[in-house]
Amino acid sequence: MTTTSTPATTAAVARRGARAAASSADRAVVSASDWRRPDVRWGLGAMHVVLLVLLVVVGLGPLLMLARFAVTPTQDILRTPMDVFPHGIAWSNLDEAWNDVQISRYFLNTVWLAAGSWASQLLVATTGGYVLSVLRPAYGKVVEALVLATMFIPAVVLLVPLYLTILDPPLLTTSLVNSFWAVWLPAGASAFNLLLVRRFFDSLPREVFEAARVDGAGPYRLFWSVVLPMSKPILGVVSVFAVIASWKDFLWPLLVLRDPAIQPLSVRLPSIQGTTDLGVFLAALAIATVIPVAMFLAFQRLFLGGAGLGGAVKG
Repeated sequence: MTTTSTPATTAAVARRGARAAASSADRAVVSASDWRRPDVRWGLGAMHVVLLVLLVVVGLGPLLMLARFAVTPTQDILRTPMDVFPHGIAWSNLDEAWNDVQISRYFLNTVWLAAGSWASQLLVATTGGYVLSVLRPAYGKVVEALVLATMFIPAVVLLVPLYLTILDPPLLTTSLVNSFWAVWLPAGASAFNLLLVRRFFDSLPREVFEAARVDGAGPYRLFWSVVLPMSKPILGVVSVFAVIASWKDFLWPLLVLRDPAIQPLSVRLPSIQGTTDLGVFLAALAIATVIPVAMFLAFQRLFLGGAGLGGAVKG
């Protein structure tokens, strides 16, 4: 017996298939019928609220406490640390930290070091990733294997040879010690950032590269006008990594920047702790956290969203 399918039958089958696919895609640990039960809905809702509060307390609690201590008199910090401004707000802590302790100078030094390290890392990571992923020379696999091998060498092992190189750099007649270049140049040798950017470039649509080459774009034009505009998410991620790593770096700036006048906050703050009032010192610590927090707030959409490739193949 042969059955014939009518348009209505076909549409009904399609609707049932769509509903089955939707229910399969929406399936979770708690089913939709369980969510309709009041005890399950209220219990899981309360659990979500508790977890959110715990995350806020763990994540923002230390920052809020530091911000409060920064404008709290030292005696209140020592006697009643959990009270909220029992004897008023000491805005003078910030003024003393910025001017008298000269945090402004060390803050500017840190900004210069972070900016140079960011530029160095971004230049090396994007150009190296472009060569390995887009241009793909014959020796690319060997270079990538060598770069990957450097990640298995502990950073402490490289301190002595790196310091000797900075002390007597090749092709230069002067030492780089006590100059920002001693921090900027080694910062560019980040195998992690290079491989991260290379991996992202591998995911870019090759059709766009071929279309650009057909239109007459050379390697430099392809890199500047096609690859970089499509790579905003990874550039934001590398920027956050580079700035935060430079901002908190302690050992290497301590070795190569011997002059206190050019040292960053990470080196100077431990040095002034013993001779600085506690409230003023905590104000200096609060000032030192401004840039990392601002960087995360500025790049959180690129860092967490991972968007930015929309429209790459348009036209």
